[in-house]
Amino acid sequence: MTNSPTVFIRPIEKKDNEVIAALIRSVLKEHGVDKPGTVFTDPTTDQLFELFQTEQSAYFVAELNNVIVGACGIYPTKGLPENCVELVKLYVSKEGRNKGVATELMKMSFEKAKNFGFTSVYLETMPELTNAIHLYERVGFELLNHSLGNSGHFACTIWMLKNL
Repeated sequence: MTNSPTVFIRPIEKKDNEVIAALIRSVLKEHGVDKPGTVFTDPTTDQLFELFQTEQSAYFVAELNNVIVGACGIYPTKGLPENCVELVKLYVSKEGRNKGVATELMKMSFEKAKNFGFTSVYLETMPELTNAIHLYERVGFELLNHSLGNSGHFACTIWMLKNL
């Protein structure tokens, strides 16, 4: 699943757990949102391979020159409307930004969601992640005025939905 000579996107493997958890926490810390109510303190952040063994879920890892620089997936969060899945844990390191990594990760996630039969994708984020919000809007997400589902991430105050 290559997307350019240097970016390689693949499904998560068990050996990725520690590296991806560190990447996620470093990005949250960089933006000042390393706080409760986010994936920073979510215990599943340290066991993403295991989490994404859940039916109708998928998680992808992006490597740039053999170094993990990002990850993203879809998860059937409880409480979401029928045929809706959540885009989850999209994080890209400084080294992976502005290279199309996040867009490619989302494309893979959207394709997987369609393959599973989902017709819409939901996400939650925070105002501090301005660049991510602009990216989400560019790929077709629209703002909602309330949350959907039961993610448990109470610090997320921006909710968005995209039809596939």
